[in-house]
Amino acid sequence: MTTPPGEAGGVTVTPVSTDADVQEFIDLPLRLHPQDRYVPLWQDTIRRWWKGEGPHTAHGPVELVLARDAHGSVVGRSTVHTDQRMDTKLGAPTQLLGATEFTDSDVLAGLTAYVEEVARSAGRSAMLGPVSLLPNQTGGVITSGFDERGFVDSPWNPQHYPAAWEAAGFQPVWPAATWICEDLAAHDPEQVCARGAGPLPDGVELHHGRRRGLARQLGTLRSMLNPSFAQLPYYTQITAAELAAATDGLAWLLDEQLLLWLTVDGEPSAFVLVVPDLTAFVQATGGRMARRDQVRLLLTRRRYRRDAVLIIKGTVPHAQGRGLMSILSHRLLANLQAGDYRSLRVTFIGEDNPASAAQFAALGGRPLHGVTFYRKELA
Repeated sequence: MTTPPGEAGGVTVTPVSTDADVQEFIDLPLRLHPQDRYVPLWQDTIRRWWKGEGPHTAHGPVELVLARDAHGSVVGRSTVHTDQRMDTKLGAPTQLLGATEFTDSDVLAGLTAYVEEVARSAGRSAMLGPVSLLPNQTGGVITSGFDERGFVDSPWNPQHYPAAWEAAGFQPVWPAATWICEDLAAHDPEQVCARGAGPLPDGVELHHGRRRGLARQLGTLRSMLNPSFAQLPYYTQITAAELAAATDGLAWLLDEQLLLWLTVDGEPSAFVLVVPDLTAFVQATGGRMARRDQVRLLLTRRRYRRDAVLIIKGTVPHAQGRGLMSILSHRLLANLQAGDYRSLRVTFIGEDNPASAAQFAALGGRPLHGVTFYRKELA
């Protein structure tokens, strides 16, 4: 995908075409946002998008664009991409945009005008963002909790972003919230997760992660993940290659007691994946993971085992209603306490999923950030 430059909203929007452009794309949010709140995307991921590498290339190209002001300074960025799985899920050809950062609403107006031109020329009927590269990967805009830091796999942005998206003609969709559960040591697993305490039911077996052979375990995880979330309005099926890319390097840092799953009569049926919170490391490196950063992370990894992030959990449809997630929640809390973790942050939970939120409220948890995506219909 190569689109000619466009001018709108007082800015000039052009595709990224050089290594220097890529670096400016990477650097923009590091200049705009507080280091202790914003969480950068991995730089290697951005470079792979630009080079047309990685698992997404099977589903459509990704174009990176920059918005420049009259002086040539970079004041905005975005990706411009599509995915046929999202088109199928939404029932309409939809233009996606993501990794979207900007100085003010005029810049966002210029970026979205450019993306809209691309969408209309391709016969697309809607725009959706910010998604990097899909809603079930990374994306969204926070609508509250701006003073709370972000964390890995969840967004952070300044307070003016939601109004800027709405001023550009977008409407919020799929409202949700991230959560935080603090002072984990203060909670008794037998009381908080009473339904999950006691011996495992007949036919139910508990498993936990292993660094060795993690690739095989990820296959088991994926066999539960896709059916567990298939009914969500934003969820698209994750391929083996996408899951491998998303968890690249996990074996270095995996706490084996925080990847748990249950089988029922030998069939994988429910799971939870929690990882040590690497946010401070990602912030300190600006999302860079050069060899020296890898060495530094390995040498200092124990310092990140004070806080944890729940990435995903689920139960396959035919096993729901049997208390399997209560069992996992009980074991997870006990394992977090045994590992001396002090807090658990949770990636976004939809407002239409109160049962999931209630599990974290029982832990004394509270909503951390409001999160939404934005959609614009193209008449």
